[in-house]
Amino acid sequence: MTEILQNLPTQPLSQPPAWLIQAVRNHAPELPGNYAAALLWYRGIHNPEQIPGFLNPKLYQPASPFEFGLEMNWAIERIQQARNSGEKVAIWGDFDADGITSTSVLWDGLGEFFAQNDQLIYYIPNRLTESHGLNIAGIDALAKYGISLIITCDTGSTNIAEIEYATSLNIDTIITDHHTLPDDRPPATAIINPRYFPPNHQLFNLSGVGVAYKLVEALYHTLPDIPQRPLTDLLELVAIGLIADLVQLTGDSRYLAQLGIEQLQKQLANPTRPGVAKLLELCKRSGDRPTDISFGLGPRINAVSRIQGDASFCVELLTSRDKKRCEELANLTEIANSRRKSLQKDVAKDAAYKLAKLDLSTTSVIVLSDPQWPVGVLGLVAGQIAQEYGRPVILFSTEGSEEINENSPETQFTSFLDPESKTLSPCKIARGSARSANQIDLYQLVKDQAHLLDRFGGHPFAAGLSLPVENIPLFTDAVNQQLRQQYSTDSLTAAPVQADLKITVSELGKDLFQELKLLEPCGMGNPAPKLLIENCWFENLWNQKIKDLKGQKVEYLKTEFTIRDESTDMGFPGIWWGHNQNEVPQSRCDVTVELDFNTYKSRYEVRLVAVRERTADNQINSPTQIDWIVDWRNRNNEEELLGASTNLEFQMPIDNLVYNSEKVDRENSIVLKECPASWDELRIWFRQAQHTQKKLAIAYTLPPLVPPQQICQQLIGIAKYLSRTKKPVTRQQLRQKLGISDTSLQLGFKTLTYLGFKINYRDRAFHITRQPETAQQEDAPEQIPKSLLDSQSIQSSVPNSPIAARFAAQFLAAVSEEQFRRKYFCEVPLSTIVSIARETVFQEDSTANPF
Repeated sequence: MTEILQNLPTQPLSQPPAWLIQAVRNHAPELPGNYAAALLWYRGIHNPEQIPGFLNPKLYQPASPFEFGLEMNWAIERIQQARNSGEKVAIWGDFDADGITSTSVLWDGLGEFFAQNDQLIYYIPNRLTESHGLNIAGIDALAKYGISLIITCDTGSTNIAEIEYATSLNIDTIITDHHTLPDDRPPATAIINPRYFPPNHQLFNLSGVGVAYKLVEALYHTLPDIPQRPLTDLLELVAIGLIADLVQLTGDSRYLAQLGIEQLQKQLANPTRPGVAKLLELCKRSGDRPTDISFGLGPRINAVSRIQGDASFCVELLTSRDKKRCEELANLTEIANSRRKSLQKDVAKDAAYKLAKLDLSTTSVIVLSDPQWPVGVLGLVAGQIAQEYGRPVILFSTEGSEEINENSPETQFTSFLDPESKTLSPCKIARGSARSANQIDLYQLVKDQAHLLDRFGGHPFAAGLSLPVENIPLFTDAVNQQLRQQYSTDSLTAAPVQADLKITVSELGKDLFQELKLLEPCGMGNPAPKLLIENCWFENLWNQKIKDLKGQKVEYLKTEFTIRDESTDMGFPGIWWGHNQNEVPQSRCDVTVELDFNTYKSRYEVRLVAVRERTADNQINSPTQIDWIVDWRNRNNEEELLGASTNLEFQMPIDNLVYNSEKVDRENSIVLKECPASWDELRIWFRQAQHTQKKLAIAYTLPPLVPPQQICQQLIGIAKYLSRTKKPVTRQQLRQKLGISDTSLQLGFKTLTYLGFKINYRDRAFHITRQPETAQQEDAPEQIPKSLLDSQSIQSSVPNSPIAARFAAQFLAAVSEEQFRRKYFCEVPLSTIVSIARETVFQEDSTANPF
């Protein structure tokens, strides 16, 4: 797919002040400084005092680890107590790059104070069987080993129940984490989490590895005579975790990343960490760029748990000094990464097929599931889709889903259900990953649906979760409904590619690269500079399929090319990851690129970010005329408009429904009077109008919105009446009486079934009776919680049934979603309807969705 450039600057950035250019030249006398100064000014560096510390980490004043206050003091006191008493301590880490490097920092750092593999061990959960965070089974295993103190890293903030369980086993817990905090403080000995700081604090954006480093730093300050290795030996690990985790590189995060990259680039020549050096060799990087981490080391470390689940050996890979062993582990990591690329492409292809069937006009959160998707790559694909469609994406795998065991300690301590409520029967669990876009707080969005989930954790931009498979439809409706209250679907679009500088091909090269490098490390909050090149073209295109260490081709493409324009006779090399050469326009283009240095080929090159084909006026051809749709919505509140039994034609004169200027021949018109609930329903009428060569008069009106709880009450009341009178009822009668669709009616029938009703369909009608054992229990305890349905008519059915409550909740959510959709189709602009009609009838092959 070809990315589309939007909002491109037509002029270079405004000239920065002279003092800023001079400040850049003072830092790098060999460079002109204009480009870097312009970018700094454009990104908000307007204070002369900001420049030295931003460009040179030696001039930055980092925060003390004791800025964390009493929590840090409590943590250090408890660690000292464990050391003095000879206690056994466990590091509980996580399996992603931030979690692995966090564990490695604590393993090496605390290893200066505790005997490794005796007093000190580490535990990394299995991504495929345990997921993120503390868990009961792991805590039990540590208890059997004699552990009395757990120190988490990059996890633990939301594991309140698990911490309570550990406490019941006389195990204390110190949390070091950076993920979003729960409303209640976990009952831990200490919680070191920068989320307690205000957003402008220099420690606020630390990732898990940065927090772990601060704990070790505090311990070094407290017991300075014990460590044998300098604290700075940990910095390359800190840089890997910070950059791989995509946190904002501001304040101490930027400072630590700068120092860490300085250490990292020494590894090839002086491999103090042979595992890190071997990884750099395998990914053909030198370690002097943040992209060496984000495109090299980080994906390889992450790939291990994505493919095989257990990533424990990655800690050994990063911390061992045994060169032979590290090379063996690095090769395993490389093979896992090749496999990850292939699986990621397969899942992305499947997801694209499912996406094509979604109605994005009423979809604010994209939720997809598949039994064949491997859990390990879901987050990567979700991130790709979120970036492309500009809205949160949640992908679930339902294959091999485990069951909730109602008697297990895990369920007893981690269930989201009220502890006094009865446990539901065992059900299959789906596991998923979520990624956000457009600065939407994904954590809060998912957290608000905690009653539907089994487990959940993360931060505003990424999360992992699991839930019963049967809850996926209800969860999908709930998150969509919640987000629509804050954003319209029109505003949820892919963020346009915004270029920073407009240049020519002749300006590409070493000098420009060195200036742009002054802004590194780049990342969130300080993105890599994007360069606009106008009126250019491509030559020497060729594709290459990546090979793994065994020489086998991986289904993952890259296209190499030479880019040229009128500014020079020389072309400049470039690469486009994940795209085929036939996706590159053959004519002149406008492109956005990032300038890079390829260590393996020892050359400067560009990485293509986005491209648009250049036309005479850079506009799309005029759309095909759609003049056969007439908008009569919300113009008549007569009862005839709301309650006819057929959806094709009115029995009342057409003239009564339109203004004088809109007379339509009734014989040549199809009049749509029932409000649709999806674009698919409208598409049927578009095709019918075209097939019959008639005008389509959209004449529906939004009926009064009855609260879903009241509709549920009506359904139960109708069921009781029909059961008592033994009268039949047709589907159309029920739908018309309740004002709901077949889908909602089916969920209503499920609710009735678990309330003790029996529903049979014969002779084209439904026959509803009461089950014999429940027919006489009109005054039995409540079936559905009062918080769900506050009505005495519902509170008196049959004995307590959580399953009935579950289906009632699904019914209410379906009705609410349906009402929203009908309201939407009563208000959506005619221009949007015409656009969808054009796409439907003329089968346009467009990569841009109108929503």
